[in-house]
Amino acid sequence: MKNLEFNKTNSRLINGIQWLINDTPIAYENAIQLMEDRVADIKNNKAPELIWLLEHPPLYTAGTSAKRSDLLDPTRFPVIKTGRGGQYTYHGPGQRVVYVMLDLKRRNPDLKAFIHGLEEWTIQTLRKFNIIGERKHDRVGIWVQTHHPSISVSKIASIGIRLRHWITYHGLAINVDPNLEHFSGIVPCGIRESGVTSLWDMGITASIPEVDTALFDTFENTLNKYCYSTDSGYIGNDNYLKNIY
Repeated sequence: MKNLEFNKTNSRLINGIQWLINDTPIAYENAIQLMEDRVADIKNNKAPELIWLLEHPPLYTAGTSAKRSDLLDPTRFPVIKTGRGGQYTYHGPGQRVVYVMLDLKRRNPDLKAFIHGLEEWTIQTLRKFNIIGERKHDRVGIWVQTHHPSISVSKIASIGIRLRHWITYHGLAINVDPNLEHFSGIVPCGIRESGVTSLWDMGITASIPEVDTALFDTFENTLNKYCYSTDSGYIGNDNYLKNIY
């Protein structure tokens, strides 16, 4: 495979971290190669750390804990095994994917603090739109209360990470306005009794660029803050920590 390059047309460097936005969907396999190459370059001081905001064409990804029984429709979209922690999830247009490549050795090498910061970053981003996101001790991702008679909570954001040389990659995905019916081909994150929602599904007609602005505005006091903290306050699910190295 030839070497791939990032499209740097929408990029800026802030406090040593490159922020990169791709306006057109990026094939998942290409994104994985680009992340792995970037992690190697960060390790060798050949490139700055990176926060990459993008979308993917429709597909299902299987994390390291995925169960075959949770793939309900294996022919609907491409299914790709990935090295991130977690189970099955869907990616597609209308979902803001955020890949985070940070060297934790330059901060506090505490993976739990990083996870807590990633959750808090997502929660505070949603709060910009008056959505109350929550952690759940027995579940990964960020959840919101629903008014559905049979479903008390629904997932609005997924989180899955991998670590190499103490450099993080993969990250989070916020459902802005994806086709929620596409999630019906899997059991998202292996939880059958919960639903999936989005900003638009909750009546918040935000655009992807507006979500990007919220992510940028909340980064310093959430993820970046916790990456330097020596007290993670971690209360999440230890499933985040399985098979991510």
